[in-house]
Amino acid sequence: MDDSQRGQGDAGGRQLGNGHSQGSALQFFGQAKKRINDIFKEIGEYIVETDKFVDDVMLSGQDIISQECCRVVKGFNERVNGIMEILARDRMKVAFFGRTSNGKSTVINAMLRDKIMPSGIGHTTHCFIQVEGTDSSEGFLLTEGSDQPQSIGSIKQLAHNLSSVKLEENSLVRILWPKSKCRLLKEDVVFVDSPGIDVTQELDSWIDKYCLDADVFVLVGNAESTLMQTEKNFFHKVSARLSKPNIFILQNRWDVSVLEEDADDVRKQHSDRNLQFLIDELKVVDKKEAEDRLYFISAREALVSRLHQDKGTPTPTGSLQEGFQIRMFEFANFERKFEECISKSAVQTKFEQHTARGKSITSEVRGVMENTYTRSLELTEEQLSLRREKNDELDYLGKQLKLLTQEVKDKIRSMVEDVERKVASALNDEIRRLSLLVEDFDRPFHPDTLLLNVYKKELHVYVEQCLCQNLGGRCTGNIIKKLDCAEFFMAERLSALLPNETRQHLYNQIPKRDFEIAYRLDCRNLCAEFREDIEFRFSFGPAALMQKLMGSKSARSALLGSTSSISHPPANRAAGDAPGFTEHDNEVLASILSTFASLTSRSSLGTVAVAGVLAKAAGWRVIAVTGALYGLLYLYERLTWTTKAKERAFKQQYVEYASSKLRLIVDLTSSNCSHQVQQELSSTFARLCHQADISKNQLKEEIKVLDLVIEKLKETTNKAKTLRNKADWLDTELNSFTSSYLTDST
Repeated sequence: MDDSQRGQGDAGGRQLGNGHSQGSALQFFGQAKKRINDIFKEIGEYIVETDKFVDDVMLSGQDIISQECCRVVKGFNERVNGIMEILARDRMKVAFFGRTSNGKSTVINAMLRDKIMPSGIGHTTHCFIQVEGTDSSEGFLLTEGSDQPQSIGSIKQLAHNLSSVKLEENSLVRILWPKSKCRLLKEDVVFVDSPGIDVTQELDSWIDKYCLDADVFVLVGNAESTLMQTEKNFFHKVSARLSKPNIFILQNRWDVSVLEEDADDVRKQHSDRNLQFLIDELKVVDKKEAEDRLYFISAREALVSRLHQDKGTPTPTGSLQEGFQIRMFEFANFERKFEECISKSAVQTKFEQHTARGKSITSEVRGVMENTYTRSLELTEEQLSLRREKNDELDYLGKQLKLLTQEVKDKIRSMVEDVERKVASALNDEIRRLSLLVEDFDRPFHPDTLLLNVYKKELHVYVEQCLCQNLGGRCTGNIIKKLDCAEFFMAERLSALLPNETRQHLYNQIPKRDFEIAYRLDCRNLCAEFREDIEFRFSFGPAALMQKLMGSKSARSALLGSTSSISHPPANRAAGDAPGFTEHDNEVLASILSTFASLTSRSSLGTVAVAGVLAKAAGWRVIAVTGALYGLLYLYERLTWTTKAKERAFKQQYVEYASSKLRLIVDLTSSNCSHQVQQELSSTFARLCHQADISKNQLKEEIKVLDLVIEKLKETTNKAKTLRNKADWLDTELNSFTSSYLTDST
């Protein structure tokens, strides 16, 4: 091959080495990572919102969410935060394995387009080296157990097999290289270089420590030798720990094949043996997929070409062997398939499990929210039903109280009328029996004015006490019984409307029976104007005869002005008009008697003249006998007008006067008694109704509380429904993520 052909090959190599004009497959992982992080951010906010909702429900005291469900929801918050932390750290990881000096570090440098890993003649990597991106502008390295950054140049001493300060074989050195200098690192690809698998027996610890989270394994072989059993054993161990690991096989140093005449046969031999290992022994791919997992490359040529290409300088003559364009195509195809595989595999390995966990979380939370929603609806319906019952009970109580109030008023009115009627009847009976009552008054009587006033006061008290006592005996007991019956009736009727727990309080409102009807007669003031007339009055005297024959009013008018010696009868002395006389006859007789009185009162001569006329008409003997009888009658009456007679006259006058006055207050007294009964019944019913009002107020308060509970339950129901729907939306988002990034068709 001449120099012009090498230059064309160089140009072709540079084009092949930088053949990523279209969007990289690695962006698939970045897009998936961003999408899953956004979803889990929503899930995290959703869990926080759900957690707060559960706390509010538990604090409200509503029997909606169980303690177990509460603990489940609260446990999700920590789980989601843990997943989000893992997702934030998740990167695509590729691990390179192979025997010592097979060019693993050179392959990594070629893919990174820079000599980051120490490589070359005489260098053997002694420990694990991990290359990852950093946002810093300068690269540095970190060792296990130390956060102190070190210079990149110290990697040769730390990782070289011949160095005196080398680390242990299973130690890890982290190289943090600026993302701005490498596209693969910018896309979150992590490279892990390993010591040769033929230098140690601690393969199991390697796998446990560095391989379980790897998305792709690259076996770097030596094209100058066949696939060794050591390499097979290692990947058998990997396959036993991981389900179908993604394995690429690179036959490195294929540039030496230009010196061989049977290069095609050697390639076929390597291909058959490697494909058989992948398909038949490991069973990680089928035949079609296996063809994309085996590549014959020259990492040295790819690195040299890319270093000069990035610097803009031509590749030195002699550094590339004949046919390097084909090997560069192989390396570029490997990178393209590697990027497709690692992005898809990383999405599967990094996100599939988290997606399943997210679905599980949203499903469980949705179940809790669905139960909460259903339970809230049930409780809301129960509380609404209870509120309707309470409202109906309140309406019923109000209507029944109105009816009962009217019924009690009618009953009180009827009873009041009955009491008034009976008291009036009893008082009239007692007035008719007043003479007997006064007759039984046994106190010393004396006509002296002072003693007589004392007698009258005692008589007033006696009459009032006896009348009140007799009225109480005849009416009070019956009235009390009726009061008790009426109050018991009111309590019974009202208790039927009230709850059981308030009935005892209701009966306690009935007063203990100390009610007594006060019969206020006040005889002292009633008879204060009574004036007795116990002076001797001859019953057959002219004035008495005129009073008996003509009535007190006619006699008084006839005798007015005729004589001053005849005393006027007292106003309180009641007497009826003389029977058998008409008004005309009374006037004629009054005229005759007045003429006679006038004649006899003018002079003794007139008297003698009248006597003479009578004597001549009747005879002196008749006149003498009549006068003697008249005088004897007068003498008899005068002698019998004793203190006892005066007492009888006094009592008769008192009975007549008191009876007339008591009849005037019959209606007042009966009305007063009925009013007392009405007041007693009304006050008792008011106390009973107060207990009913308490029950009504309790019902109103219960309805208010139920309204608040129902409102709170409705808020809980709506919130649970919203959270349930949001769980459905998150599940839809996770399903969309699965269909977009995790299905085989993708």
